[in-house]
Amino acid sequence: MAKHYEDEYDEDDYRPRKKSSSKGGSKSSGRKSTGSGKKSSGKKSSGKSKKQQAKKQRRRIIIFIIEIIILVVAVVVLYGVMKGTGSGKVELNDEKIIINDTVEQAQETTMKGYRNIALFGVDSTTGALTKNTRSDTIMIASINQDTGECKLVSVYRDTYLNLSNDSYNKCNAAYAKGGPEQAINMLNMNLDMNITDFVTVGFAGLTDTIDALGGVYIDVDSSEISHLNNYQLCIAEDLKRSYTPVEQTGRQLLDGLQATGYCRIRYTAGDDFKRAERQREVLMAVADQAKQASLTQLTSTADSVFSEVYTSLDLSEIIDMLGDVGTYYISDHAGFPQESNRTTGTIGSKGSCVIPLSLEDNVRWLHEFLFGATDYEPSETVKKCSQKIYEDTNGYLKKE
Repeated sequence: MAKHYEDEYDEDDYRPRKKSSSKGGSKSSGRKSTGSGKKSSGKKSSGKSKKQQAKKQRRRIIIFIIEIIILVVAVVVLYGVMKGTGSGKVELNDEKIIINDTVEQAQETTMKGYRNIALFGVDSTTGALTKNTRSDTIMIASINQDTGECKLVSVYRDTYLNLSNDSYNKCNAAYAKGGPEQAINMLNMNLDMNITDFVTVGFAGLTDTIDALGGVYIDVDSSEISHLNNYQLCIAEDLKRSYTPVEQTGRQLLDGLQATGYCRIRYTAGDDFKRAERQREVLMAVADQAKQASLTQLTSTADSVFSEVYTSLDLSEIIDMLGDVGTYYISDHAGFPQESNRTTGTIGSKGSCVIPLSLEDNVRWLHEFLFGATDYEPSETVKKCSQKIYEDTNGYLKKE
């Protein structure tokens, strides 16, 4: 089983792509449940106290969302200008969001008090933030609403999973096929999550956002410099901007283009796994900068970036809560599947994939990492997906 794996986007890494005239999709409307997971309850509480409690919880999480909107910009890996094409706020119908049975029970026990949000960076040159483009970056931000602690998990984009419709492929195909709704359902179904909010970020505001915050401090090593500069050259040509090459190793202040180039690197030891780690590293570095920024800086940044964001959240809510952005902190981060329970291999026409050796065991680990659940038992849906992944991939892995 080879440690290194190639993905199908290698040819585009250093070459600026021509901008297409196609536009992003529209907001989703009809809702239906897919797969063997249950629909989440779109129930409206008849009691006033429940409505007030829900509103209070949403306001508490919105404090952190401004950080997410600013930070996610630092980890997307796009090649284009995302303006006015499918951006802004979208309403998701809770009745179409899949939540597995076990999770509905866990929400009252091990997952109680946590809010989980999906963060997507899509691989697009045309501003197609809604669908028809694969999500190049997939993260889950899990926030403990009582303590303000946040943990980040990168879901490797080539992970072989159920796309939420009983079709199995690289998980980043879910966003291309059904936009954020299907991508959320993919995460919920395979990982026993209860995600109902998301942020998808475009690339145009990346440089200005990081520069507005004064850049980010990153430790660059000798194996990364040439790749970092090649990537930022490509991006600079796409945006018709000048760039400043990184010429030395060590911890240093990177500007927007440099930080984006750093996020793109995968041609060093660790390949795409290391790239996902770099993305989380930059996100946390920008978090540190955001906490030092003034309310005026944050408000201005949020206002400019929101036009390049596709999200289930309101800008007015975000702006209103900017003053408390420092309440939350990122305590830990990891990748899924975990290193000790994954492999890579070429799965027929699906190409080179990251394969969870046991999805079931990976989900147990995930719930312990995020929620401290040491005895979590995955849902029947996860167990069925785990078995199917084994059946689909085991024959190929034996040949390697």
